[in-house]
Amino acid sequence: MRKYLFLILIIVSVLSISACNNKEKKADELPDFVEVDLTVNPEKGNVNEPMVFEAKVTQGAENVEDADEVTFEIWRSKDEKHEKIKVEHTTDGIYRLEKSFQQEGTYYIISHVTARDMHNMPKKVFVVGTPSEPEDPSESKNDMNMEGH
Repeated sequence: MRKYLFLILIIVSVLSISACNNKEKKADELPDFVEVDLTVNPEKGNVNEPMVFEAKVTQGAENVEDADEVTFEIWRSKDEKHEKIKVEHTTDGIYRLEKSFQQEGTYYIISHVTARDMHNMPKKVFVVGTPSEPEDPSESKNDMNMEGH
């Protein structure tokens, strides 16, 4: 009887050790990076007409609908004042803002996304009416002009 009890104890110990090993391997795997696809529609807008800004947030193949914070930072080129707007989740991992602008020029938007212990902040350039001088002289006028879009 003691032999059977000892044998069962060894089998249970081996199974529990191997189960712990599998958990450690999974814990060592790095999670997929949180990706943000920032879009501006239309890319060239008009004064006092709404534009739509969307941040599609994913991690691997999964839509991220539980981001800790999504903020859009928007400013006109060469302007020291940056407007920060907190954005809520709409559907399918999309965080959306609709906004119109009263002044023509070249604008910038950065989406600050904090989700699942990661931070991602893509940046886009867009134009309202006639482009103004870009902040970075290396940005070509052709990029700002956006004729044909």
